[in-house]
Amino acid sequence: MDTKQEILNKTDALFMRYGIKSVTMDDIARELGISKKTLYQYVDNKQDLIEQIFQQHIQRDILAFKQIKEEAVDSIDEILKVARYIIQTLRKVSPTTMYDLEKYYKKTWRQMKQLHNRYVYGLIMDNIQRGISEGFYRASIKADIIAKLFVGCTTLLVDVDLFPMDKYNHEALVRQQIIYHVYGIASPQGLALLDDHLESNLNHID
Repeated sequence: MDTKQEILNKTDALFMRYGIKSVTMDDIARELGISKKTLYQYVDNKQDLIEQIFQQHIQRDILAFKQIKEEAVDSIDEILKVARYIIQTLRKVSPTTMYDLEKYYKKTWRQMKQLHNRYVYGLIMDNIQRGISEGFYRASIKADIIAKLFVGCTTLLVDVDLFPMDKYNHEALVRQQIIYHVYGIASPQGLALLDDHLESNLNHID
């Protein structure tokens, strides 16, 4: 592993464990066993480091979602597997990490939201079209509208003013959103599949 990647990986681990604001560049250099001068040979500043780490997160998520799409047996299995992946990812993140990103690093937060929203919109559009062709989603639904509503709901879930972390568990929010979404668009045949897929994808997560 090259030095730059090691910096990103170890800093990422610190952020996910302790949050972003409390981790200083001195902490990062100490964890890596290098001087701050050496650290600044690879990143411009903390903001640059944060942006690179979360760009890496987005690319990792995109690859994971592509693999899920290829392996899912049907559209409902796919969307529930996406939810399962998101829940597993959230379990690795300190409750303060997303709060810090939204409150103190607004530029990176906005960039992440824009990239995330564009990708999620396409992901849900494809899933809805797949579900309609399979007969598991109702043919009467408007895919463009539903995909945009889904993106909007996803954005709301990470709004710490609307869903403060001391009152709401993000894992529970993701579960409720995805079940709400599928129940809203599924055909009778799709609803018949839902319980089986919930058992294998969401009811038991390691």
